[in-house]
Amino acid sequence: MSPRHLILLALLPALAATAAETPERQRPVGAAQAVNITHTLRQIPEACARLEGTFTGDAAQPYRFVVARTSEQCQPRAKFVEFDKAQPSEAKGWKLNDVIRVPSAACPAQQAVVRVWRLPVEQKPQLDGQGQSRIYLEEAKKQAAAGQIAKIPMFAAQMTVEGKTCP
Repeated sequence: MSPRHLILLALLPALAATAAETPERQRPVGAAQAVNITHTLRQIPEACARLEGTFTGDAAQPYRFVVARTSEQCQPRAKFVEFDKAQPSEAKGWKLNDVIRVPSAACPAQQAVVRVWRLPVEQKPQLDGQGQSRIYLEEAKKQAAAGQIAKIPMFAAQMTVEGKTCP
């Protein structure tokens, strides 16, 4: 068996796992994007984040991907974390939320693929006697000092470039 076949055999389990993952959101392949034009891939309002990408035209790094804050005034109800630190997987409770595919207008055989993962958290607000959810400052400070801050949902994203490189 040639070394190329051995590499392909080694990659099969990873490819099968990726193919078996079905995202929570289904979407068609995006519109082809031109080189050096930044485009929005998706907004995540609860994390005050916008996913942006740019085809660079550089063979070494064909696509640049960033997570941008939507507004300084936005108060996040979820946190966006680095993919490498979080290492999301279904075994850890994460859910594949979205797979965004964007082809390059300059090189149709190449596309950027962004996988967005979500770690859901059960957030059941406590209601008072009037049926309202209220947060009292002194009580919240005491809980924070005791390390009893409620968990919030998290998001992480991973970008890959798939397909053939163009000259």
